[in-house]
Amino acid sequence: MEFSDATLDDHQFAIDTDENPIARLIRAWLDERHAPDLLVFQAALIDDLMQKLHEQGLVVSALQSDESTTEEEHLRITLVKTDMERAKFLIRSYMRVRLHKIEKYAAFILQTPEEQQKLSNAELLHAQRYQQMLAHHFHATVLDALPESTHALDQTFPDGTSMITRPDRDHPVFVHVRVPCPDVLLPDGDKITLEQGAIHLLRYRTVETLLARGQVSLV
Repeated sequence: MEFSDATLDDHQFAIDTDENPIARLIRAWLDERHAPDLLVFQAALIDDLMQKLHEQGLVVSALQSDESTTEEEHLRITLVKTDMERAKFLIRSYMRVRLHKIEKYAAFILQTPEEQQKLSNAELLHAQRYQQMLAHHFHATVLDALPESTHALDQTFPDGTSMITRPDRDHPVFVHVRVPCPDVLLPDGDKITLEQGAIHLLRYRTVETLLARGQVSLV
């Protein structure tokens, strides 16, 4: 059976090279899970995968409803559907990790233009609505009954402690080196070379720029 506008591709969501969309999504998902701060939203990758899932879904539906579909094609359909479900799981997990961080750091994100640039429009809107809802809840349940001087939710106390939760960029992370990275500056001022394929335990701020460039990944 053949389709003029689309074909069943049982390699569409397989992991064969680093450039495969699923391999890139897994790397983005792991980086997001292990990074203490919010990373840049992979909009192009997610859009590409959603489009591929939609196209393959149409082909699968057409093949399943066609009586002339062979047993071999039904087997391929099963494999493709399994890979599609795996891709959907990864996308959902990636978005859940980001949503958790957005809600945790909502106040910090809304105060920091650089952080807002990492979000999609929908994520930024969620952060705004979440922070508004949280502020309304605090005022309705506690703060309105207290003196006005205690109403602020963004105070910084004399000892430097802030009410706003910020990412801990000194958090230790395991780093897998994807390409050689010479002259990496450590907090004590020393420099080291990160050899390709090596795994190191370093402070996140040490490798933050390398991660953004794709030179390392988090594991």
